[in-house]
Amino acid sequence: MHKRLAIIGSTGSIGTQTLEIVACYPDLFTVTALTAGNNAGLLTEQARLFRPEKVVIGNEAYYEVVKSGLSGLGIEVMAGQKAVEEVASSDGIDTVVAAMVGFAGLRSTAAAVAAGREVALANKETLVVAGEMITRTAAITGTRLLPIDSEHSAIMQCLNGEPESSVERIILTASGGPFRDTPAERLAKVTPQEALRHPNWTMGNKITIDSATLMNKGLETIEAHWLFGTPPERIDVLIHPQSIIHSMVQFTDGSLKAQLGVPDMRLPIICALTWPDRVVTELPRPDLTETGSLTFGEPDTARFRCLALARAAMKEGGNMPCALNAANEVAVAAFLREQIGFNDIAGTVEYVLGKTTFNSGASLGTYAETDNASRRLAEDYINKVLKK
Repeated sequence: MHKRLAIIGSTGSIGTQTLEIVACYPDLFTVTALTAGNNAGLLTEQARLFRPEKVVIGNEAYYEVVKSGLSGLGIEVMAGQKAVEEVASSDGIDTVVAAMVGFAGLRSTAAAVAAGREVALANKETLVVAGEMITRTAAITGTRLLPIDSEHSAIMQCLNGEPESSVERIILTASGGPFRDTPAERLAKVTPQEALRHPNWTMGNKITIDSATLMNKGLETIEAHWLFGTPPERIDVLIHPQSIIHSMVQFTDGSLKAQLGVPDMRLPIICALTWPDRVVTELPRPDLTETGSLTFGEPDTARFRCLALARAAMKEGGNMPCALNAANEVAVAAFLREQIGFNDIAGTVEYVLGKTTFNSGASLGTYAETDNASRRLAEDYINKVLKK
């Protein structure tokens, strides 16, 4: 097995950790293409180290910076979103690591799936926004969608070798984030700095805030529905503060299968890149004698309304998960800028969902229209209501 990789979003948390894995297994992986949005400096450093054939900087303003930094190395340098899509779907790529955060990662992932490339999927918004379109296209082109999310990686491993008819329900676990035990009245006053202190995981800012609001678990529920074809009513969420059990599958005979591991994103990354094989790694092992008790509890959707909002959008279907995602991205960005409070994230999402017209169309055009409209609604709500 030797795979040629295109890493879409190589300068982010998942992208950099993927390159850590690649550096440990030069006999297994070759980096053929790297792309980034704005971090021209790190992208240039990565390209100098891994020597891909192609490099793309999404922000065209940094094209000359990257081109100059890679001059004389024989690396083709491109810029712009279309170039990212071109790289994701190009010949000479075996696996596309879709690590670009947010709606921005949808088009390149869609291009990779349409071209029949294997996709190691870290961008959960792809399936949240366009799950119907992506899974339908993947079925036509024969694309394998391999999850990098720790929870979905766990489910994939638990389902391996099991007949679909034997699955009773999927159980996603959540740490509960930094505010798991925070009283409701205190949540209105928490700061971005507090929200970014995740107790177990090291992740990017956006996903860390999503973990704090439990929106991350709502998005993962929608993603699990599309990845595994499981009806929404058979996908549950449990709070598991230790983050040792990453997810579980309940079977019709009453047995429960779980996947355990330390909270380290490199584990689901290497799992996706080598699936269904396993390789020897130096990653840390869980020591259950040190872990002690493993505890579980129901999520509090009264304090953390984003999970309930995501479930409602999933149940309604159509373009509603797209609206949910867009509103959440705008609200999280506003919270990180300290323009709105923590609880206002859920309030913004709820407002946008209430104003969105349902559309059952499953196309990039429909999703783009909903995304744009939902972002405008969210920004108007924040500017006109929350900033008063």
